[in-house]
Amino acid sequence: MSIFKRLRDLTMSNVYALIEKAEDPIKMTDQYLRDMQEDVEEAEKSVAAQIALEKKFKSLYEEQAALVAKREEQAHTAVQAGNIDLARRALEEKKNAEQKVNEYKASYEQNKAAADNLRAKLEEMRKQVTELKNKRETLVARVNAAKAQKNINKAMAGFDSNTAMAGLKRMEDKALQLEAEAEASGEIYKKEKSLDEEFANLSKNKEVEDELAQIMKQYGK
Repeated sequence: MSIFKRLRDLTMSNVYALIEKAEDPIKMTDQYLRDMQEDVEEAEKSVAAQIALEKKFKSLYEEQAALVAKREEQAHTAVQAGNIDLARRALEEKKNAEQKVNEYKASYEQNKAAADNLRAKLEEMRKQVTELKNKRETLVARVNAAKAQKNINKAMAGFDSNTAMAGLKRMEDKALQLEAEAEASGEIYKKEKSLDEEFANLSKNKEVEDELAQIMKQYGK
């Protein structure tokens, strides 16, 4: 006997309460869903069989009702033709058909009521399956959220903020040191370049002075 069958007398709210108390609520929900689905499949077979009976007696009832109308019409035709014996036989069959009409109609109505009842129960079972499937999605989301929170808490427990800040401070100090060294090397390069320029300018000035002295000498200056 399935779990759901054993708890068939419980309301869905009680079923949910049992699920949430379970060690693994998702596995428990999946088990309920499997059991409920089996019940639905069994109910579908029962409904199909009952509908078949309903249709069978409906067909027999309608067939005999049509025969009643037919034999009555034939009796009238036979009387008009003067064949009283034929009319009598037609009325006798009509009477037998009327009896069957009453029997088949009663069976049809009885089986239709049973089929309608099974249809309603089957629909309710399908609704419960859908409801439980939606419940499962909610449970999965809650369990995943709880696991994520647990992992975060575990990670935070092993996280030392002071150590991290100290490491960050060392990195900042190292960056400042590198920046200072880069700036100093730039100053040295700048000074070396200026010295070279000064010597180059001295050379240029001497050439100009020498040329100027030659011109002045030509004019006795």
